[in-house]
Amino acid sequence: MNLHADLSLPAMVDSDALPWVNSPMAGVERRMLERQGEEVARATSLVRYAPGSAFSAHTHGGGEEFLVLDGVFSDETGDFPAGWYVRNPPGSRHVPSSAPGAVILVKLRQMPDAETEPRRLDTADPGLWQDVAPGLRAATLFAAPWERVDLLRLAPCHAGGAETWPRGAEFFVVEGAVTLNGTKLGARGWARFPAGATVVLASEPGALVYRKTGHLG
Repeated sequence: MNLHADLSLPAMVDSDALPWVNSPMAGVERRMLERQGEEVARATSLVRYAPGSAFSAHTHGGGEEFLVLDGVFSDETGDFPAGWYVRNPPGSRHVPSSAPGAVILVKLRQMPDAETEPRRLDTADPGLWQDVAPGLRAATLFAAPWERVDLLRLAPCHAGGAETWPRGAEFFVVEGAVTLNGTKLGARGWARFPAGATVVLASEPGALVYRKTGHLG
């Protein structure tokens, strides 16, 4: 399957307009945002776990990154409520599950072999956050030569400014709504801009936004 697989092209998706698609495991469903491959794929998806569901043990060739949006996600390393950010490096293995149910934003097979350490962060930790501009706060979740991941808290009526991303940028609206180059994107919306793109990010109602940069060069 190829879905928004050409990384040289922009893409924008309202995930609420997508159907939930069954995975190979009962009780686990997906909304696919971008995908290159079949069951083993380079992919960005929303994944929904029904209460009491689990996925079989598997290894992440190319790594796994996810942000818990609702409920509680669990595996052998712990229980991760909404707001937790997790990275599992290439070659890691686990058995994911959720007792109360969960929804996560997950990215698969998008890490270089140079990434070797797991990462777990509670994004509600006030120590992660800093003021970076009027009406804009940011928490850095991951930074390496190959990419950077931040959460952005935009105050209402945030006007933003043009930023050019030499190695691309990706956005997911966790809460609220934004406009990206004048196009509105609501909660659970996803957008990707290729290397060299200039992006104006603004928000009338305010928003919480996941942003990844530097990974599309």
